[in-house]
Amino acid sequence: MINLARRDVGNHLGRYLLTGFGLGLLIGVTLTMAGVYRGMVDDARVLLRAVRADVWVVQQNTLGPFAEPSSLQDDVYRGLEGLPGVAETGNVAYLTMQVKHGGKDVRVMVAGYTPGRLGGPSFLVAGRPIAQSHYEAVADAKTGFEVGDRIRIRRNDFTVVGLTRRMVSSGGDPVVFIPLKDAQEAQFLKDNESIVNDRNRLAENPAVNRPGQPGVLQAVEAIQTASHRVNAVLVRVEEGHDSRQVADDIKRWKHLTAYTSGDMEDILVAKLIATAAKQIALFLIILAVVSAAIVAFIIYTMTLGKIKEIAVLKLIGTRDRTIAAMIMQEALGLGVIGFFVGKFAATLWAPVFPKHVLLETNDAMRAFVITLVICALASVLAIRAALHIDPAEAIGG
Repeated sequence: MINLARRDVGNHLGRYLLTGFGLGLLIGVTLTMAGVYRGMVDDARVLLRAVRADVWVVQQNTLGPFAEPSSLQDDVYRGLEGLPGVAETGNVAYLTMQVKHGGKDVRVMVAGYTPGRLGGPSFLVAGRPIAQSHYEAVADAKTGFEVGDRIRIRRNDFTVVGLTRRMVSSGGDPVVFIPLKDAQEAQFLKDNESIVNDRNRLAENPAVNRPGQPGVLQAVEAIQTASHRVNAVLVRVEEGHDSRQVADDIKRWKHLTAYTSGDMEDILVAKLIATAAKQIALFLIILAVVSAAIVAFIIYTMTLGKIKEIAVLKLIGTRDRTIAAMIMQEALGLGVIGFFVGKFAATLWAPVFPKHVLLETNDAMRAFVITLVICALASVLAIRAALHIDPAEAIGG
């Protein structure tokens, strides 16, 4: 039996492969978009898992340091350590900012923590952990910093003493870990001009600067310039205790909001990247429709180019389902070539993207099945046209 697909591919191998290559680039873009979404979800979870906290304690009625502003006194942890089931706590302060290095600005998320407690990097790939109480930093390798580099955060210079890997914020910015006191100063301490202006305003306020009571003014100034606040307190739960129960106890007795690590993941994925996820999903649907339209047009055009061959097949008594099967084989072959070209292209250019692109095997398998389904559906129009070809075309001009 004459195999129309094999014969057509053999006669027009170059055009067929180029068509599959073009379709593959389109599939590669689709796989990359799916990888961008997976990378966003992975970025949102990686820091939560790295700090090894079972419960996140934040300001009451807020969603935590990544979704909403959260401010707590840095001595709140003392009260938490007395609750049943609490094994360890750690204050953390987070702020996204530009860090100066070598005359250039590098966008990072600064994470302040107390060395030796929860909140620091889970592992290092070079250097050592922070050992001094001030002006040392551990940076993610994505920043491009090296051990021994000097970086400037606000007014102070820090020495990079260690490097870690895959520590990024939910927005994909690499994390720089510094001592908590330095992070509090960078986040909450005002600049000199603001401090002078605030002092002048307080001095002119008769409710604060009362005659004969200079201590009131000094006390208010000290409170305003103090930086004893953190964004969250991390809690590690003792073995055998339930994280949910500990979080409920904190909410009930301390009048704070507490989330388990699972709750925080849901907040980051469902609140922070929900809009971006919907946009990517819509873009993937558009790409799928465009791919189906392109495949349908290509198969339809290729089929119309073989009118005489199909008419001959009909003239010699070939059944319609045999002709339809051969056209579908050609379409599926195009899909297989396109998928492998797309997978190779996506794997090749994914590391070049500035943000993390995570290509998962399950997504690739789903994309392969969807590609074959689209190719099969796209060939319907060509099959319909082939079945309407008059056998007399075989002996016509």
